[in-house]
Amino acid sequence: MEERPKDHHDGDSEGPPEAPRWTQRPWFWFMVLLLLVMTVMNYIGSDIERSSSEGNFTLLVEQIRNGNVEQIKELESSYFLAKLRQEIQIPVQGDFDGEELISASSIRVVIKGDALLEKISNACDEKNTPLELRSTASEFWAVIFGSLLPILILVLFFWFISSRVRRQMGPGIFGKFSGNRAKRFDADGDLVTFEEVAGLRNVKKELQEIVDFLRTPEKYTRLGAKIPKGVLLIGPPGTGKTLLARAVAGEAGVPFFSISGSEFIELFVGVGASRVRELFEEAKKNAPCIIFIDEIDAVGRSRGAGLGGGHDEREQTLNQILSEMDGFETHQAVIVLAATNRPDVLDAALVRPGRFDRQVVVERPQKEGRRAILKVHTRQIPLHDDVDLEAVARGTIGFSGADLENLANEAALNAARENKNIITKEDFDTAKDKILLGTLRDETLSEKERKLTAFHEAGHALLAMLLPGADPVHSVTIVPRGRALGVTQQLPAEEIHSYSRTYLMNRIVILLGGRAAEEIVFNESTTGAENDLEQATKLIERMICRWGMSEKVGPISYRRGEEQVFLGREIGEGRHLSEQTSNLIDEEIRAFMEKGHQEALKLLRGERERLDKLANELLEKEVLTDREIYQLLEIELPPSLAEEEGEGSPSTEGGKSTESSAEKEVDPSAADEGLDPGMLGLEGA
Repeated sequence: MEERPKDHHDGDSEGPPEAPRWTQRPWFWFMVLLLLVMTVMNYIGSDIERSSSEGNFTLLVEQIRNGNVEQIKELESSYFLAKLRQEIQIPVQGDFDGEELISASSIRVVIKGDALLEKISNACDEKNTPLELRSTASEFWAVIFGSLLPILILVLFFWFISSRVRRQMGPGIFGKFSGNRAKRFDADGDLVTFEEVAGLRNVKKELQEIVDFLRTPEKYTRLGAKIPKGVLLIGPPGTGKTLLARAVAGEAGVPFFSISGSEFIELFVGVGASRVRELFEEAKKNAPCIIFIDEIDAVGRSRGAGLGGGHDEREQTLNQILSEMDGFETHQAVIVLAATNRPDVLDAALVRPGRFDRQVVVERPQKEGRRAILKVHTRQIPLHDDVDLEAVARGTIGFSGADLENLANEAALNAARENKNIITKEDFDTAKDKILLGTLRDETLSEKERKLTAFHEAGHALLAMLLPGADPVHSVTIVPRGRALGVTQQLPAEEIHSYSRTYLMNRIVILLGGRAAEEIVFNESTTGAENDLEQATKLIERMICRWGMSEKVGPISYRRGEEQVFLGREIGEGRHLSEQTSNLIDEEIRAFMEKGHQEALKLLRGERERLDKLANELLEKEVLTDREIYQLLEIELPPSLAEEEGEGSPSTEGGKSTESSAEKEVDPSAADEGLDPGMLGLEGA
């Protein structure tokens, strides 16, 4: 039998089930029936009205005595309808002057007063004409029924609609807005262990104490020790904070409740606090266990900040979390783990001792940690013999665990695009370029722009090779990628956590090298140096205001230009800078910038021959590797490259580069410091 082809309405399709048509909904037919009844009643009434005419009392008595009245019926109080045996002509007022005669088969009369009603009754008795009077009781119920029927219909309609809404949204007055949103992972379920968390040796050692308490709490309680009620995991995104929390539960073999901070906040006020209560009640029933709140800064921000005050849903939810954490008894082995990459915005009451009283910093992995993480993420990937994970780890300084996972996945995707059966070193290099530099732009620059870009990048690269202590040049390209028309990259020889004033001043000179080369060669500047100027300005401002590297300003930390997390917070804070000090800082920024600019011009003018040589080579090849550049300019290889060459390490192929992102190696509190010695490029105008 031929199979019926499936379309997007087929019930077997992968999309969501199609909603029933309007004609298939019960309430649709209910409304249709109600309209039909009203239409029929209206038609019957209008039919009677068309064949009836207003008459007076005398005319009705006359027709009764003539025997022309078949029946008289009281429709409403004092309102009678007389049905005639034969039609009569009744005069009525016309549209114009004069009267008109119309035919009527019934007469409507208003009879008020017992005397008139008795007279009509006597006339009917004489002629044996039926007279139907409404009883007082029936009239009462008719009024009641007529008044309540519309209300009853509306009540039934809204009840029907609300019942359908409740079925779709779930039980409870708030439907889907109520109830506990936390996901539970049991000990015998999908939990992981510390063995599956590569790197982070110091962090795992810190959390091992929590695991030991959950396993053997009596070991601590018999000595009067109290385990921390809450542990706050602090670190940049992608460093494995959530994975660590699950590993703690997996190592301890206890249930694990996971929820995001944003899931507490909903449309209705009070829902967040209700969810907090339900979560902690369920956790206490399943103790010992772990509650994990991811991105707790979504609900744990400082209270009372902002122009609108603090009485909002977020504050109520935070208050409930604080109250629940205070309510833990010493014998209740319930530990709250939370993760955030913005510890500076958390409320002080949340991080005080007794709540989240232990903070564990989860930093980006070092070289050994990166190698272990790469080993984990390449277990299911077929690798070629030329792939050296040690070399990949050495060239990915500043990468987080998530970055390394993405790198391995991009390498696999690149190999699949080229129909390979195995992943090579070239795939990893291509993936790294795509992640750090962006996708190759399929466009052709004019010869003038190519020459401008070549000299701009040559200025950056030459200064980086000439200045002592600067990070070695790793690659230079004038191939447009991402937003940049060209990029000069440097790779630190070793992992650095603190920087000297000399290093930072050299960094400023290198940043201004592209603009200086444009001025020397073309005798003008372009918009291509916008990103360089922005980075240099931010770096100088931090050197002066945060790191005390200005002799005129002195070793003082100023909170100038600090980002305000909440609108209105600065209103309640006093000024930290006088106008005179602010002007002095501006002058120092200008002086630092001018000093770096003049130094760049001086060095490049003295090395004009090398500048032209490097730019011309870039115009010819478009991409130069580290060894090609140093050999071309006859500059001694830096120690890091010389060691690799002595060890016989394969050189990086043309165009492949690695990011140096030195700011990623600074502590998390300075993760946004703006240091970016690796990404020196000519931004697209």
